[in-house]
Amino acid sequence: MTQTPNPFLAGLMGRCPACGKGSLFSGYLKLAARCCHCEMDFSRADIGDGAAVFVIFLVGAIIVPLVLAVELAATPPVWLHLLIWLPLTTALILALLRPFKATLFALQFKHDAHEARLEE
Repeated sequence: MTQTPNPFLAGLMGRCPACGKGSLFSGYLKLAARCCHCEMDFSRADIGDGAAVFVIFLVGAIIVPLVLAVELAATPPVWLHLLIWLPLTTALILALLRPFKATLFALQFKHDAHEARLEE
């Protein structure tokens, strides 16, 4: 029996959570239909907006204190704030969203997580 890869490493590298070799994505954020190496089916992926929520909170926790520190230290005009913080915020979000999405999927796979259902 082969051991599954660490879900955090698999997520960070965007690899299949079952084998750790095949790519998890077919586009920037679109999951592939299946792993090209082990043929694992990715159709059960139900990540939803979880990755986006985590990334928004993390980026907000990084950017807001920086904005406040710059404002208190130098008081630049609003247009300069926009010129600095909008591209930085966008770049951080784009850099973090894919690894967070892959890690959430890998953790779901590792813990065999499914949508909650009431039994009748």
